Amino acid sequence: MNQEERRRFLIEELLRERPSFKPQEIPADAGHQKILLRGLMNVRHPGAVSRRFLEVQDAYLQGELAVKKLTSLSDLHPVQDGIYLWRGDITTLECGAIVNAANSGMTGCYQPCHNCIDNCIHTYAGVQLRLKCAELMERQGYAEPTGQAKITPAYNLPCEYVIHTVGPIVEGKLTQRHCEQLKSCYCSCLALADEYQAPSIAFCCISTGVFMFPNDKAAEVAVQTVQEYKKETGSGIEVIFNVFKEQDERIYRKLLRAD
Repeated sequence: MNQEERRRFLIEELLRERPSFKPQEIPADAGHQKILLRGLMNVRHPGAVSRRFLEVQDAYLQGELAVKKLTSLSDLHPVQDGIYLWRGDITTLECGAIVNAANSGMTGCYQPCHNCIDNCIHTYAGVQLRLKCAELMERQGYAEPTGQAKITPAYNLPCEYVIHTVGPIVEGKLTQRHCEQLKSCYCSCLALADEYQAPSIAFCCISTGVFMFPNDKAAEVAVQTVQEYKKETGSGIEVIFNVFKEQDERIYRKLLRAD
C-alpha cells in the first residue's frame, strides 16, 4: 500500500466504527483526507482495534514522519550546562522523552483537529497512546491530580517516551498554590524520566495558553525548578525547553541569558 491507500483504508475503518457519521464521500485530495483522518482519530474513544488497523496506521504515520524535518538533541547547542532552548514542533523532536500538557482525564484532546499539544501528540503517536493512557487511568480509578505525571511509550513519535502531566488552571489571580503545582509538574516529569533512564527530556510550556498561567511566570518556575532539580539530585539528564511561540522564546532567552 502507498500512503494514499493507507490513508483511505484508515478513514474507511474509522468511519465503519461510527455509522452515525457518514460524509457524502471521502475527499479526493490528500489535504482534506488528512484533516478528516486526524479528526476521526481525535474523536475515537479508547477501545479494541484490529491488528491490521495498527499495522496500516503505523506504516502510515511512519511514512508521514519520514518526510518531516526531524531535530535531534545533537543538532542543538546548550545555553547552559545540560539545558537547551528550541523553538519548533515537539512531535518532530528526537530525544528521550517529551512532555505532554494533559488534562485530568489523561486520554487526550477529543476536539477534532484542535491545535493544542495534547491533540498533536496523540494524533502523531497513533491510537495506541490513548489506549495506553486509558489503561493507566482505569487502573488508577480517579482523575489525575494536578502536579503529578505518568509515562507511556511514544509509539510512532521519534522520541522514546511521552510523559503526561496535568498543570494548574489559573482562573483569576495567580496564587502561590498555582506556582507550587506547576513546580510539582516539572519535578514529577524529571523524576519519571530519570526513573526510566531517559537521557533527555523536552518540556513544553506547561499550563500556558488555555490553562491561563502567565507565560513569563510559568517560564520562571520552569527554569528555576529544572536548575534546582539538577543541582539537588545530581541528575545528568539533558533538558530542552521547547517553545512554539516567539513570545515564549524571548522569555526563555532572557531567563537563560541565551542572547
